Amino acid sequence: MSLYRYRVIQADGSTAEGSIEAQGRQDAYSRLQARGWTPVNIAEQSNEKSETKSGFDFRWKSKKVSFRDLENFTRLLANLLAAGVPLSRALVILHREASNPTSAEKWKEVHDLVIDGMPLADAMAQFPETFPRVYVAMVQAGETGGFLDLVLGQIADFQVREKDLRSKVFAALIYPTVLLVLAISVLIFLLVFFIPRFQLIFAGFGAALPLITRLIVGASEIVRDYGVFAAIGFAVIGYMAQNWLKTEQGKRKWENAMLQVPVIGPLTARFAMARFCRMLGTLLGAGVPLIQGLNVARRSINNQILVDAVSESIERVKKGDQLGSSLSDCRQLFASSVLEMISVAEETGRLDQELVRIANVTEEDLDRQLKTAVALAEPLMLFLIAGLIGTIFIGMVIPIFTIQDYIK
Repeated sequence: MSLYRYRVIQADGSTAEGSIEAQGRQDAYSRLQARGWTPVNIAEQSNEKSETKSGFDFRWKSKKVSFRDLENFTRLLANLLAAGVPLSRALVILHREASNPTSAEKWKEVHDLVIDGMPLADAMAQFPETFPRVYVAMVQAGETGGFLDLVLGQIADFQVREKDLRSKVFAALIYPTVLLVLAISVLIFLLVFFIPRFQLIFAGFGAALPLITRLIVGASEIVRDYGVFAAIGFAVIGYMAQNWLKTEQGKRKWENAMLQVPVIGPLTARFAMARFCRMLGTLLGAGVPLIQGLNVARRSINNQILVDAVSESIERVKKGDQLGSSLSDCRQLFASSVLEMISVAEETGRLDQELVRIANVTEEDLDRQLKTAVALAEPLMLFLIAGLIGTIFIGMVIPIFTIQDYIK
């Protein structure tokens, strides 16, 4: 017999907590129901507290599940369900075979919630730090439509594709980022330690310095006198901006501004469109109704401005409009050519295939554009860094070259 902690809803609607002895979670669940209670949470009570009291545990445990563990969980769960393994048994297998203790604990918690009668999507929604909202929405659609194994396979493919894209961008930006950090460090060193020594020499010239030299010396004085206060001010402004971006109004304004940026805006919109089309095409191909598929695909868009546009199209589809025409007002997300292809696909009855094809073509084009943008960013940053340091060097050297005139 094991001891289980429980939280239940009593017959009068109030909640209660306590412990009960049972042979297993299912036995504890049945005993609580026999008392007329509705179990909300049941967890086995371990002796971790007594073990902790008898000694010190200095082990650091991460509460976050890694991307690789989540991908393996998703793909293996899809394979097990496709092979006919029941969901509860599949979750037990994943819990036992997890190589990471944190992941094993998380899979066990999901398994326990499912055993208690909670749908898999709702159980995953209890852990938003592990399962994103798009993940949960697709699982919910798969459970409703009876094709959970297919959806999980698609989720795993999405995860790999997005990880590869992030890895490419991150790897390409490492060198420019290192250059930027070094340039800022050198600039601070020049303004704080190097230029003041020249300033003492310039003070004895007895003549007006060139404009560029005066500007550099003035910048050095500002950094030395107010640099600490400026750093504190930037930190406060950054903190306030972060809190403002968490609000709905701030998030909308920021995202709308980002969509207007010449290079970043179009890339963001095309990426959102490709993700939207791929998910919607996959769901429609699996037999999900259009309205439900639109609601799930809408959650795949992280930009609130675009979410609002797709939400409006969903309302129009509910009223009987075609998908292509309902998306016509969302020009930031869908180009005219894409809308025309969607409309033709609707007329010919191959909307799911066309949406996936549009996503494939758009992602290939995005990959080329990202490579080009990153390739151009590196020499541009080198040029800016060289220009900045070169300007300081020239501004400090010009008075030295004319020192003979000042002596005369």
